Formats: sequence, C-alpha cells, structure tokens
Amino acid sequence: MSGAAALRASVADAARQLADAGLLVSTAGNVSAREGDLVAVTATGVVLGRCTPDDVTVVDRHGEVVEGRLAPTSELALHLGVYDARPSEVAVVHTHAPFATAIACVLDELPVLHYQQLSLGGAIRVASYATFGTDELAAGVLAALDGRCAALMANHGSVTVGSSLGAAVENALLLEWLCQLHHRASALGTPRVLTDEQQLDVIRVAIERDYGTPKENP
Repeated sequence: MSGAAALRASVADAARQLADAGLLVSTAGNVSAREGDLVAVTATGVVLGRCTPDDVTVVDRHGEVVEGRLAPTSELALHLGVYDARPSEVAVVHTHAPFATAIACVLDELPVLHYQQLSLGGAIRVASYATFGTDELAAGVLAALDGRCAALMANHGSVTVGSSLGAAVENALLLEWLCQLHHRASALGTPRVLTDEQQLDVIRVAIERDYGTPKENP
C-alpha cells in the first residue's frame, strides 16, 4: 500500500471509530492526517460512520487536490491552518459531539474539574462564533488552540489535534468525556474547579511518575 493509500485508510478508520463512539453523526465533522506535504482529509458530504478510503481526499499544503474523486471538507482551511501554524501536529479531528457542542453553546471556557484535562493543556477555550468553512472560523480556532490540544467552537463543535492520528482521536474522546463530566457535575450543583496550585501539583507528580506510560514490573 502506498503512503497516500495508507494515509487515506487510516483517516477512514478514525472517522468510523469516532462515529461509533457517537462523536461524528452522519456527515457532521471531519478528520485529517498529514504526512510530509500531503494531507488526507474526509470529503464533504460523506457519511462518516461508513467512511472508506475512497471517501478521503488527498491535498497538498496549499489545498490542491492530489488524489481522490470527491471534493475535500468545507473546513479544509481549518485543517491546513493548524498544520501551517503547528508543524508538530499530524492530525486534526473536528466533531459535533453532543456534550462538547452543548458546552460550546453555553460557556466561554471549559474549566479544569478533573486532572486528566491537563493532558489537553488546561482550561479549554471556546472560539468565538463564525460561519463554518470561513477563514474567520479557522483563525479563531487556531487562536483558541494556542498552548492546547483541544478547542471548542461556539455554537458549533470541537477540534482536537495530535502528534499522531491516534492521539488526536483520543483527545477528542477525552474532551467529550470532560464536557459530559461538566454537564453532570453542573446538574448536581456548582462544580469545584481545580486551583492553579492543584493543577501544578498534578503536573509535578505526573512528571515524577511518568504518568500514562506503560511500565514493566520490576
């Protein structure tokens, strides 16, 4: 399998995984992965739960189609903007996940209630509303992503990025869980937000213990 073919297959697999988890519904959302100067991205109008490699289009860094019969997602500018601004990122996931989208309709920022949110960079900013597919939206999301692996989009959805496609998918799943947690906690009362000191202590302990990395028994 060629590099482009493998990239298309991996994006299709990720789209189906996210749809199975309920984060992508019908044609709403998009996924991309980058390898060198090529970006494989889900095509516009594709039912993502049934996404195949033929439903993924390959473009260059300028958005010109290199491979594929379908037009790329209308959010292509958002994906390319991330890759241009953050060369270390190789995957972008944009969803209309239900809890993330609900939070993005209410809050200006998702505060840190649970320490796992720190793996996304801390409090998650909500980018100001802009029409889908516009340069204005792409710029707003990119600003919200500064220092973060995730951002919410006002009255729209969410974006996560990663140093691998698997990492971007896991970040999207974590973000949705965190948004669901906030929703449930808020229904019970006023959520307790972790203080800056508590957050720094979590980071210190995580570094000391190499938290989240598999280890052999001694």
